[in-house]
Amino acid sequence: MAMDLAKKRVVVTGGAGFVGRVVCQKLRERGCREISVPRRAKFDLTSEHDVKRLYADGKPDVVIHLAAEVGGIGANMDNPGRFFFANMAMALHLIEHARVNEIAKFVQVGTICAYPKFTPVPFKEEELWNGYPEETNAPYGIAKKAALVALDAYHRQYGLRGAYVLPVNLYGPHDNFDLRSSHVIPALIRKCTTAVEQGDDHIVCWGTGKVSREFLYVDDAAEGILRAAEVMDEPLPINLGTGMEITIKDLVELIAKLTGFHGEIRWDASKPDGQPRRCLDTARAKKMLGWKAQVGFEEGLRRTIEWWRKETSTNQQVKKSKGAAV
Repeated sequence: MAMDLAKKRVVVTGGAGFVGRVVCQKLRERGCREISVPRRAKFDLTSEHDVKRLYADGKPDVVIHLAAEVGGIGANMDNPGRFFFANMAMALHLIEHARVNEIAKFVQVGTICAYPKFTPVPFKEEELWNGYPEETNAPYGIAKKAALVALDAYHRQYGLRGAYVLPVNLYGPHDNFDLRSSHVIPALIRKCTTAVEQGDDHIVCWGTGKVSREFLYVDDAAEGILRAAEVMDEPLPINLGTGMEITIKDLVELIAKLTGFHGEIRWDASKPDGQPRRCLDTARAKKMLGWKAQVGFEEGLRRTIEWWRKETSTNQQVKKSKGAAV
């Protein structure tokens, strides 16, 4: 039977973040009123001591682990050690103390970066162990994949019930738009909208544009995560995606069109492309979760662009008002 989350105390790590805020919203819509969101200022989840305090304070029935240290290709290349340690340590301590506290369910959100570099397309969950991940994000991907091993082992030895989902590249409002650490869609939206505002005649994009990706709107991802929390007891890996593949070149051209940028698109081939292709087989999600993506790609991009423009407009107005006050 599906778990009724309305009757559970739920801890959502990363609950104030990009995906987490939507997960918490959807939990409230389901009637859940006991939701705890640990903040980094109070709980360092890489510290076992702080994780113990989290379980003691929150007394959760369910933990949905979304917190991660993550970024785009550049951030992964700059922080391989930190990304491995932080993501491995968080999962290690949280899963162990889920066992100690005998919680009802632990939900781990993995990453598509865990798949082998040359996984046959569309990616099937059975291919997860058939090779090494793409090198630029392997430390992050392997740490996340190790959490799957931990959940499986704890399920078999201790009976810990768990779920493990693998969302494809996410996008949507409230994403990270910092060009130093953002993923491809928010980075491109920011580049294009800035170019439009400043009247620039070109933008520069990393790589060759030949690689492909698949993208999932954040609301659809949040619904998939909660469906896994409700119906899964055994941590089988489950892809969350749309099954729609697009080259980065086509993606840039689409975002340029939607933002009204008509200048030249230049490619810096000295920068890495990352994994050659990404596109998921989502049959298992449909079968086991009764879930499939609902938001069309162009519609999702329009919503994200609209949110970013409102956000930047609001920030500019605040700066002007502060300047006037001074």
